[in-house]
Amino acid sequence: MIYDLIILGGGPAGYLAAERAGKAGLKVLVIEKDNMGGVCLNEGCIPTKTLLYSAKIADSAAHGEKYGVKANVLLDHAVVMKRKNKVVKKLTGGVRASMKALGVEIIKAFGIIKGQSADGYTVDANDTEYIAKRLLIATGSSPVVPPIPGVDTGLKSGAVLTSTEALALTEVPKSFVVIGGGVIGLEMAGYFNSAGATVTVIEMLDKIGGSIDDDIAKKLQSNLEKKGISFKLGCKVTKIDNGKVFFEANGEIDSVDGDKVLLSIGRRANTAGIGLENIGVVTEHGAIPTDEYQKTNVPEVYAAGDVDGQSMLAHTAYREAEVAVNNMLGEHDSMRYTAVPAVIYTNPEVAGVGMTEAMAKEKGMDVTVKTVNMNYSGRYMAENEGGDGVIKIVVDNQSNKLIGVHMIANYASEIIYGAGLMVEREMTVNEIKKIIFPHPTVGEIIREAIFQL
Repeated sequence: MIYDLIILGGGPAGYLAAERAGKAGLKVLVIEKDNMGGVCLNEGCIPTKTLLYSAKIADSAAHGEKYGVKANVLLDHAVVMKRKNKVVKKLTGGVRASMKALGVEIIKAFGIIKGQSADGYTVDANDTEYIAKRLLIATGSSPVVPPIPGVDTGLKSGAVLTSTEALALTEVPKSFVVIGGGVIGLEMAGYFNSAGATVTVIEMLDKIGGSIDDDIAKKLQSNLEKKGISFKLGCKVTKIDNGKVFFEANGEIDSVDGDKVLLSIGRRANTAGIGLENIGVVTEHGAIPTDEYQKTNVPEVYAAGDVDGQSMLAHTAYREAEVAVNNMLGEHDSMRYTAVPAVIYTNPEVAGVGMTEAMAKEKGMDVTVKTVNMNYSGRYMAENEGGDGVIKIVVDNQSNKLIGVHMIANYASEIIYGAGLMVEREMTVNEIKKIIFPHPTVGEIIREAIFQL
């Protein structure tokens, strides 16, 4: 049988593309070596958010006296994990049901591209060859394992973990060391801190949160430190040995004990061993470069999701998949990365979209930056006793357009899409002033910041 489309990978890019293509009437085959839903549904986005919600409830109850509520709190990790597994099972089952309803076929196998013929591209899965007119490569990414002495031994013994193993822990460790202060590292640090572990985060840079706004990063660190999380910034891990993590800071070697050590220093595209060289697909730094239509250098071969190395976020993968399928169907569509929201689901949450102040100034842009305390929102003040959240907006003075919004506050993850729409549509300050925000909401802080310019 010849398919219209074979998709390698059943993660966010793969299954969303399969849904869109199947709904359009294409004959689609998805080849996925593990579980449908990819890292996001099984080992990333959804499992971590399930854990973090339990942590948020526990934190709220533990500090409820500020709101007139007193309680003795116990976070039962076993119950949390059981619920996490239930949520994952339900969502992955939903993906499979959707595929079946749309006539999409699924094969659990490691797909390898074998070559091209007059009929299309040939892919081997479980020693059976399948042919399609076009391919979508959506094989995702894997955690980076750095060549730190002792890492391999630690991984074998279970003392060192990637996010996959951390999300399967049956007990909360007494001490938990996180190597890497990016999104995943901070979220895992937040959960295990709330669950009772002593948590230390070691980060090579002088700030946490990766590319988030510098001021927001400092405020997030301050909030997490108040919860008891320790940070070692500007530090390079040099060795892991018998539960000790050694690191260099200012030319001196120090160490911290960890019953469990999480490696969280980034992810790399899964391109090895899938046969890209058999059809001449180019890779750069291990990822597959694509144009704005998600096309690779080979005709009718597309790539989407983490594997293209552009923006390793599930929601970016969704949009890339849509762009790829739309172009397969002859509908002009193109990918833009100027307004991709980014969120850290800690407590409090951090969210941002568009340019930060530092990015804009690095480009030599003339901008106005306004930082407003979240307490200008009545809803925020009502729900956050002693809260120190802020919103920071960046406006291009030449065009008077909003080019960046960054915030730290509860509900930040739910508010940021509206800010993203404003940035994506290149709205001016005067246009935003005419938008009616519901009151009282935390989201109307955007309006407040705009009117304070």
